[in-house]
Amino acid sequence: MQNRTIGIIATVVTAIVCGCASLFSCIFGFTIAGGTPLNVTANGVTTPQTLSPTIGYVLLCLSLFMILVPVAVGFFTLRRKPEAVGEIIPPAS
Repeated sequence: MQNRTIGIIATVVTAIVCGCASLFSCIFGFTIAGGTPLNVTANGVTTPQTLSPTIGYVLLCLSLFMILVPVAVGFFTLRRKPEAVGEIIPPAS
């Protein structure tokens, strides 16, 4: 029962952390890939600047991987382990 509780906690924590990071990555990925100018401030001067759409596509792919992390953690920590067979069958000779 102890391992199951740890698995549930690990799944919830990774879902929260990776979910928030994935959401921000996805929003910025769509914004950058769409060509929307971002305001950049350097030395007190604010200028609109567009970034390469490749950066946006990379952020979108990264957000997909971050969505898969909690799914994988939940699968590997909460799955049922196969039971050991009680009797051993001798090899055929």
